[in-house]
Amino acid sequence: MQILVVGCAGDYVEGSYTENSLSAFEAIVFAAGHDIRHSPQALDFGIHILHVNGEAVPRFTRLARDAGVRRFIHIGGYYPHVTPERINTSTYVRSRRLATDGTFALAGEEVLYALGKIDIPPFGPSGGSNFISTQSLSEATAGALEQGETLKAYLLGDENISFTSYFESFFHAVGNHISVFSLDREHPLLPDSAIYTDRASVVSYEPNPDDVAQLGYRRQDIARAAKELVGLLEPEIGGCQ
Repeated sequence: MQILVVGCAGDYVEGSYTENSLSAFEAIVFAAGHDIRHSPQALDFGIHILHVNGEAVPRFTRLARDAGVRRFIHIGGYYPHVTPERINTSTYVRSRRLATDGTFALAGEEVLYALGKIDIPPFGPSGGSNFISTQSLSEATAGALEQGETLKAYLLGDENISFTSYFESFFHAVGNHISVFSLDREHPLLPDSAIYTDRASVVSYEPNPDDVAQLGYRRQDIARAAKELVGLLEPEIGGCQ
């Protein structure tokens, strides 16, 4: 897995990263948030910190998502969690909360979309792919560490579903049973840049059942994963009713 650790190289504030440069990575560990040590003396600390944390971090996260990066680990600050009463009085604490919320919102956009809180009509781009949940992927990774064979490549996979069905699983998870239709056009939450086989194409395959058994990962897990994500986001979005 190609992993980029932000905090060691590049400047996410000035925009030295591009969608093309980030597309080479499967995962990003972001640990580059700013505090008083990084504030230029000539700038107002409050203005600076709200920009570099509250605005630039979510912007970089969106760039990574649009580049097709599937795993994003954000290492933020603990103050918003242990002293939430300071969010409204401390620009630094507020900037850390904005960075976390902005990053978290991108990860949960499918849920907000299903709740009707994002102004996008209920559709999926034509085509489909093989989807696998992070739970299944984690189980397969653990299985490979324990049972994997040397010099063997494993093709992992779970459910072959259309992009429309993928979005529909989130609508159903929040209790919204409207019809999600298929259109041959780019979807803002699943841009063409993230569909490497081109929109309208269908990627469908079945993993080797012996490999599935050897690695010990679950299948038919997409609907459950959507419901789990909804449950995790409920405290942040005030419930899903």
